[in-house]
Amino acid sequence: MLQLYIAIWRVSGGRQLVLIVLSVAIAALAALPLKFQQEIVNTLTDGAATINTLFLLGAGMSAAILLSLALKWVMGLRSGILGEDIIRLLRQRLYTQTTRCVTDPNAIQTGTLTTAISAEAEELGKFAGSAYSEPVVQIGTLISVIGFIASTQPGLGTIALAMIAPQVALVLFTQGRINTLVANRVRILRQATNQISSAEANALEQTVLEEFDHIYETRRRMFIWKLSTKFLLSTINGAGTVSVLMLGGWLVLQGRTDVGTVVAATLGLSRLQAPTAFLIAFYRQVSANRVKFELLRDILPGPKNIK
Repeated sequence: MLQLYIAIWRVSGGRQLVLIVLSVAIAALAALPLKFQQEIVNTLTDGAATINTLFLLGAGMSAAILLSLALKWVMGLRSGILGEDIIRLLRQRLYTQTTRCVTDPNAIQTGTLTTAISAEAEELGKFAGSAYSEPVVQIGTLISVIGFIASTQPGLGTIALAMIAPQVALVLFTQGRINTLVANRVRILRQATNQISSAEANALEQTVLEEFDHIYETRRRMFIWKLSTKFLLSTINGAGTVSVLMLGGWLVLQGRTDVGTVVAATLGLSRLQAPTAFLIAFYRQVSANRVKFELLRDILPGPKNIK
């Protein structure tokens, strides 16, 4: 995984740095709307609200949301363009290095090269465009939101934090198996396309069809692992939401917190689910792309690296 990130930094370090700065700014703004929500609810329930106060808080909340959305738009555009640039670079390197370095043109496996250039390079390039910025945004959002909840009510913050640990452990446990299936799928598909591209394609028809069946079976098993993991993660999220509401309600009845804090914590918990889900998906993507990166290096002649 480290080699994958080093390779990405070599070809796009400066642009990745700009994206990281944008990511930090977006994460810093993540908890600000929750603070405005807390103030609005508490102002209304305390009976001290005025029209001017209400509209002032609403304007501040709107400004925070719009600024965050604008920064996300800029980051999305820059990361998308960067990803396309890396896709182009990968395709150029794959094509030119295999055609220039191999003395016998017939030695090049056309099917493997076609699959690598058309599909594998695109997936890896898209990932590379946001490889640094997206995890920074999501991790920063988690820190910002959990910090806000914990600062207003430590007990609710503890529940929010406790939701994340078992999800991380579950994903780490299942991802290794999924990576193996990803690698098998890529190898089988390359082998099938090599045989399709050969002059003996008709004679190998049954073999190719059997390999398509293997690809189907591999994907089916991947779906089972992924959906089972998703079910357990959603169960943890649901239990966390109920726990926050129950503990928050009890604290309100005991006079130890206010309604605004419970509302903000509940909304903050829903805000945590999105970055947590993204980071889990992103980790899966990193793991799968590490496998594809290593497989791409294997088809290049000479030193096995993409600089």
